[in-house]
Amino acid sequence: MKFAQCAPNMPRAVLDSSVLVSAFLTPHGSVVRLLRDPARSRYRLCLSEYILTETAETLLSKSRLRDYAAYADTDVPNYIRWLLTQAEMVTDLPALRVVVNDPKDDPIIATAVAANANYLVTGDRAHLLPIREYQGIRIVSPRQFLEVLGIA
Repeated sequence: MKFAQCAPNMPRAVLDSSVLVSAFLTPHGSVVRLLRDPARSRYRLCLSEYILTETAETLLSKSRLRDYAAYADTDVPNYIRWLLTQAEMVTDLPALRVVVNDPKDDPIIATAVAANANYLVTGDRAHLLPIREYQGIRIVSPRQFLEVLGIA
């Protein structure tokens, strides 16, 4: 999929699955604002197959999420397809060992590295947010990223 060239000063950001799940579950919450204009016109969203798969699996398999928000199974692939239209997909993720306490988060950081991202946006307070920065990629919460974009 080809995208128009971004403005040189437009930051590149990876939203991890915790953010994408939150946006799906709370369509009127603050996190979903990252996927809507004007926020979307201020950064380039970059995702990987790993993040989209993790997002879909979480939404389809976690019964506690079903207790929180009612949605049909078909809503999930529709959401993933929509994300594919909004994002630049990155491939060839580097093999990294960064998140010692949760190695399954390494592909999320690898996505940000492969995307040459400026930001990795996450709600993972236990493993990713404490890292704060990796190879020049700022690891921030959705609220912090909205502030960076001047929308908070």
